[in-house]
Amino acid sequence: MSKVWLVTGANSGFGRAFVEAAVGAGDVVVATARRVGSLDDLVAAHPDQVDAVALDVTDTAAIDAVVRDVAERHGRIDVLVNNAGRTHVGSVEETGDAELRSLFDVHVFGPWALTRAVLPHMRARRSGAIVQLSSVGGQMSMAGFGAYSATKFALEGMSEALAAEVRPLGIDVLIVEPGAFRTNLFGNHSLSEDGIADYADTVGGTRRYVETGGGTQAGDPAKAAAAVVTALDAENTPLRLALGGDSIDTILTHLDQVRADLTTWEKVGRDTQLDQ
Repeated sequence: MSKVWLVTGANSGFGRAFVEAAVGAGDVVVATARRVGSLDDLVAAHPDQVDAVALDVTDTAAIDAVVRDVAERHGRIDVLVNNAGRTHVGSVEETGDAELRSLFDVHVFGPWALTRAVLPHMRARRSGAIVQLSSVGGQMSMAGFGAYSATKFALEGMSEALAAEVRPLGIDVLIVEPGAFRTNLFGNHSLSEDGIADYADTVGGTRRYVETGGGTQAGDPAKAAAAVVTALDAENTPLRLALGGDSIDTILTHLDQVRADLTTWEKVGRDTQLDQ
């Protein structure tokens, strides 16, 4: 039986790739975007499989109504893909509260509200999958990406707990950690005011990478979507799926660094117990 997908940020990049992969598998996709007209070509190409719905994931008050409407019209929601997102560059010191909260609204509060809204439907059927679009930046960070990585770390922490809670109920959670893929992420970015010269050699490099790197990424979003479908169809869906050689290599290097610190400072850490 075909599945019903709910995909946020479906008008471009990974979101569009997920829609096309699901349609190719014979499934039905509720494709959401802030500007629903940006989905017209997908609907025209697949009128029986793509249902376009307007949704701004930062409008958490609208999420329950959208999910309720989708469940009523399609009968169920089998796969939720929390994909909508953007990036931000700025040092921790330069990033203001409003910038940080805005990013958390998109990457944490929106996905949390959507997850909360679909779970009653999935629990009732004892089946379903929730796909969380994280990033290699959800496992490690670098100068200038503090705010972005903070949101992705939060999303991954929530998703680990969620997986432990819903796995016994027949629901899978898949955290996707892409590296650099040929999407419009770099085109959809914000920048903190570049006002502190001391960060020119650290954050400056990241800023230049984001401002000039669009269109040069090696990753293919269509192949990423196919990999996610493969993971969802597997007998044992993994909790995490790193996509792209750059993501895999970076995460492995980071894990080596974490292990090295643990090993080097293990005795100091263990000697902090109360004396008996």
